[in-house]
Amino acid sequence: MDRLIYTAMTGARHAFLQQAGVAQNLSNASTIGYRAMEHRFRSVPVQGEGMPTRAFVVDASVADVFDQGPLMATGRPLDVAVQGAGWIAVETAAGQEVYTRAGNLQINANGQLQTASGLNVLSDGGPIAIPPDTNITISPDGTISSVPLFGTPNTVNIVARIKLVNPPETDMVRGDDGLFRTRNGQPADTDEAVRLAPESLEGSNVNPVDSMVSLISLARQFEMQIKMLQTADSNAAKANQILTMN
Repeated sequence: MDRLIYTAMTGARHAFLQQAGVAQNLSNASTIGYRAMEHRFRSVPVQGEGMPTRAFVVDASVADVFDQGPLMATGRPLDVAVQGAGWIAVETAAGQEVYTRAGNLQINANGQLQTASGLNVLSDGGPIAIPPDTNITISPDGTISSVPLFGTPNTVNIVARIKLVNPPETDMVRGDDGLFRTRNGQPADTDEAVRLAPESLEGSNVNPVDSMVSLISLARQFEMQIKMLQTADSNAAKANQILTMN
């Protein structure tokens, strides 16, 4: 009885945790540049005297899915999408370099190029300042060019180049803020091979249909584990009744 209760208890707990992970993905199905997460579980035998007689479930890891999301043309000059592997370097309020795939950029009141959440976009030389009264274009290699609205027409000036990186996926760690960092905390090197799709955005790589199916399946697994707990409790009560009669 004890074995059944132990196995069902850990199975129910981790099925519930996996439901939370899938729900997190579903809630970000429309978030620009979002990377899906998946929980990976494994069974571990309980060590003790004699041979192992029980196994419990452990959350082996939370894996990030780095598949490309759908590209959507917007026609907006400040929108960019990373094509294939790669990341856009941005700066947190604490000055740490972190990485994102969300390319819906904006210019704040001080002329700094930022993400939609207000983080400064970085070049190799630091935050990027955009000159006032200019039209901006961003090329596939991340170079930002400006054309003044007044004065000499068609005068193109190079403002800066967005820092694009592509460290190994195994070296990338998702933070609580949803942004990615290198595992050792050091800034990644610029990768000249990373390319952007101008005037486009990358959608979330979450598949809503697969996530909904997974959510239903996990709910049934959770119900099955709870049913096993109830069955074990019922069997224990009947066993106690028989022992009392004897």
